[in-house]
Amino acid sequence: MKDALPEPIYKNMHTAPIKAILFDLDDTLWPIAPAIARAEILMHDWLRIHAPGVAKQFSSDQLRARRLQLLDRQPDYRINLSALRHAALTEVFLEMEEEPVKVDAAMAVFLQARNAVTLYEDVLPALLQLRGQIALGAISNGVADLETIGLAHYFDVALAAHRFGVCKPDSSIFQAACDALRIAPANAVYVGDDLEIDILGAQNAGMQAIWINRTNQTLPSHISPQGICTSLHELHAWLQCRTADCSQNDE
Repeated sequence: MKDALPEPIYKNMHTAPIKAILFDLDDTLWPIAPAIARAEILMHDWLRIHAPGVAKQFSSDQLRARRLQLLDRQPDYRINLSALRHAALTEVFLEMEEEPVKVDAAMAVFLQARNAVTLYEDVLPALLQLRGQIALGAISNGVADLETIGLAHYFDVALAAHRFGVCKPDSSIFQAACDALRIAPANAVYVGDDLEIDILGAQNAGMQAIWINRTNQTLPSHISPQGICTSLHELHAWLQCRTADCSQNDE
C-alpha cells in the first residue's frame, strides 16, 4: 500500500469561485535541471563534430559563463533565454572564426533535448482529472514547447514570456492569460514553485496562488499563498475544499 499523501495546507481562502487553474512549467510540471544538463552535453558533442575549434576552446561551463556575461550587459535577454544562448554562442563562433550560420543547427540540437523532459509522476493524472472540470492554462518564463512535449492539448491558453514580451512576475502576463480565458483574475488560481515570481507575481495580479513545494522548502513569513501542496495530486482536494466548509483549515 502506498503511503498516504500529506494533507495540503489551505490559507486565506477567497470566496470568489475558481473558474481556471494556470500552471508554471519548469520545476512545476517537470524538473528542468536534468533536461538542461543533458541538452548542454548533447550540444557540446555536436560542436565537437561540426565546430571543433569552439568545442576545444569552450567547455559547457565556459559557454555558460559567456551567457551570464552577456546577460549582465543586456538584461533584456532574461525574457528570452533561448535568444540569450543563441547570441552568446554567435559571439563565440565569430571569435573562433567559425561559420555563425551553424549556430542555428547547434540550437536545434539543444532545444530538442531541452524539450525531452520527464514529467513528475503526478502531472498527467492531475491534468486528466482537472481537464474535464475547469479551464486550464500555462504561463512560463522558459522556452518549453508544449506541442513538442505533448501537453499542449491540455491547456486552453499558454503564454510564454519570450513570445509575450514580458516575463513573470510582471502582472501583465498574468492578466493577459486571464483575459484570454475571459475570466477575472480573482476567479483564477496560479500554481507554481517559485515564491517570488509565481506566488507573489500571481497575487499581485489579483489571482489566487498555490505553492507547489516538492522539495520541502520553508515558507518565508512575508509570503502567504492560498494553499501549499507537495504534489499536484492535492490540487483536486484543494478544489473540493473551495466548494465545501474548509474553515477548520483557514489561518
